[in-house]
Amino acid sequence: MLWNTLLLALRSIRRNLMRSFLTVLGIVIGVAAVITMVTLGNGATQSIADQVASLGSNLLIMRPGQRLSAGRETAGAPNFKLSDAEAIAAQIGAVRAVAPTASRGSTVIHGARNWATGITGSTNAWFETGNWQLASGRLFGEAEERGGKAVCVIGETVRRELFRQQDPLGESIRIKQFSCEVIGTLVSKGQSAFGSDQDDVIVMPLRTVQRRLIGTQDVSGLRISVRDDASIDQAKKQVVLLMRERRKIAPNEDDNFSVLDTRQITETLSGTTRVMTTLLGAVAAVSLLVGGIGIMNIMLVSVTERTREIGIRLAIGALEREVLLQFLIEAVVLSSLGGLIGIVLATGASIGLAGLMQVPYIFNPSINLMSFVFSAAIGVIFGFFPARRAARLDPIEALRHE
Repeated sequence: MLWNTLLLALRSIRRNLMRSFLTVLGIVIGVAAVITMVTLGNGATQSIADQVASLGSNLLIMRPGQRLSAGRETAGAPNFKLSDAEAIAAQIGAVRAVAPTASRGSTVIHGARNWATGITGSTNAWFETGNWQLASGRLFGEAEERGGKAVCVIGETVRRELFRQQDPLGESIRIKQFSCEVIGTLVSKGQSAFGSDQDDVIVMPLRTVQRRLIGTQDVSGLRISVRDDASIDQAKKQVVLLMRERRKIAPNEDDNFSVLDTRQITETLSGTTRVMTTLLGAVAAVSLLVGGIGIMNIMLVSVTERTREIGIRLAIGALEREVLLQFLIEAVVLSSLGGLIGIVLATGASIGLAGLMQVPYIFNPSINLMSFVFSAAIGVIFGFFPARRAARLDPIEALRHE
């Protein structure tokens, strides 16, 4: 019986193809919009996580002052020393690498080209903590780090702006009053989660930057990479306790330095993206309700048009539940068909928009299944009233209907 009822429903839909298409259009748009919004939101969240991860894995960033940003918040807070980095690496077993950093912006010159960029002084640990890989050349030698030799490793943006298609290895660039030999280039990372260009960087030995650019032995920041098998929260607590001891901070005094776990950045940015995705998905889901109302409207029209047919079926012995089931299945078929078409459209739209927005396309089977089930449920909910109305028709009155 169920199969015959399904065939009757399909036959009725086929008789009015244009009307059936317009009826399910709201469901199609609703399902496609919900899936597309959620998929793109998941892709944006993953993109943010990947960008933050490019800063370094299990990374703690330490700066003087109560906040990580430079400016008045760091005023009066003493800078770090190279010995602080050595103490953290020696005394905290969970730490994989510690990179002391000192930075300064400057204009660099090669031949007739110049470029304003950031210059970072550090050790080879800087490349390890930041997950940097060499595109060509080598890192600093031990003697170069200890003696503060004028050598540098450059990012892709600096290489492109100063050297174009020329091989930069062995070439010299001028920074203020001294020349620096390029010994390596870095693999491109692109933009960070904050929109800055990670490839616009020149890395030199820490002592070189301290002596030739800054003029002090201060260290403006520490980048601490925690081992994968260690607790980053526990390592952070140990680092804070050690630095409070070394900076002679009394128990009743606040820290004069800040430690940021990059996971906090990921959680904050990803949380914001998830909220926006939920809001957009909720707005898009409204069109599903509109589509359900459209289905109910058309089903009521269909009941009115087919009143005589319903009367004949009831007169020759059809049960009320059979008539109810016929119209209910017809509504469910319409909404389910709209759900399937919406899933196909959403897949194509998500792939295209993900490429346009430069975020990864992540297929989410749960949201696709949920959208389809919800569209079928819309057919049941909004199709029940017209189906019940058809089933309760008086056969005699229905046969008199013109």
